[in-house]
Amino acid sequence: MKNLTILVDSSCDLPLQFIKDNNVPYLGIAVNFKGSEYFEDFGQTLSYKEFYDEVRKGEMPSTSQINSYRFEEMFRKLHKEGKSIIYLAFSSALSGTYNSALIAKEEVMNEFPDADITIIDTKAASMGVGLIVYHAYELLNKGASKEEIIRWVEDNIPHTIHFFTVDDLNHLKRGGRVSATSAALGTLLAIKPVLHVNDSGQLINIAKAKGRKKAIKELFENFEKHVVNPEGQVVFISHGDCLEETETLANMIKEKYKVKDVILNHIGPAVGSHSGPGAIALFFLGDNRQP
Repeated sequence: MKNLTILVDSSCDLPLQFIKDNNVPYLGIAVNFKGSEYFEDFGQTLSYKEFYDEVRKGEMPSTSQINSYRFEEMFRKLHKEGKSIIYLAFSSALSGTYNSALIAKEEVMNEFPDADITIIDTKAASMGVGLIVYHAYELLNKGASKEEIIRWVEDNIPHTIHFFTVDDLNHLKRGGRVSATSAALGTLLAIKPVLHVNDSGQLINIAKAKGRKKAIKELFENFEKHVVNPEGQVVFISHGDCLEETETLANMIKEKYKVKDVILNHIGPAVGSHSGPGAIALFFLGDNRQP
């Protein structure tokens, strides 16, 4: 039987130490930044600090999905190493990366009919993907079969809950998530939107909080509303270079619930290009993805 490996893309926003400790193979999303193209590598080449400092100064990065050629190269490499592959993909509603992987799989399977490649649309973003990857690797490290891991992932995608807020509406405006008028009015009134990711993997605006503190409180209240078995799970929070406020949210959770752990990390440039500095995103396993 082939050895199993779980492939990810850099949108999962997991800490670099996790990637290294588990020897996680990954493909970095391309980020065009200050006239150069970078492939995300969990803060190694382009530090999170440099990225967010420059965006605050007015730099406007852009991103490109992972193309099918890069997936073909990776799939061939892993297949030739005798690997059976599960790729856990960034939401297809937010990126074309999933479709690129499907195209690449077809090409590789034509060349190597015995290749074993499974591609799963996580319908998740940032550490929502990371949460799924984290648990998939826990199962892999315990000796779970490919079928068992796929079953866990597919069963838990609808229960991978995302709630997040952004500090500056203009980044959402650039991405077409809010209108120019809404962005201008919201900025004037200090409105901080609260959003979630629905069952289709789309970003949906669910609330408008007046001020930053209320937005963070909304994230906590949504956690309380939806969390299932908090004592048995790890909570994930990613942020746009605003560690102090992120720790405030983490402490609110830890003071009331005896969760196993809360893992914090920066939102990487691929997602951060669209959410901007000051974004805070909360991920956990819950009842459902309804707001």
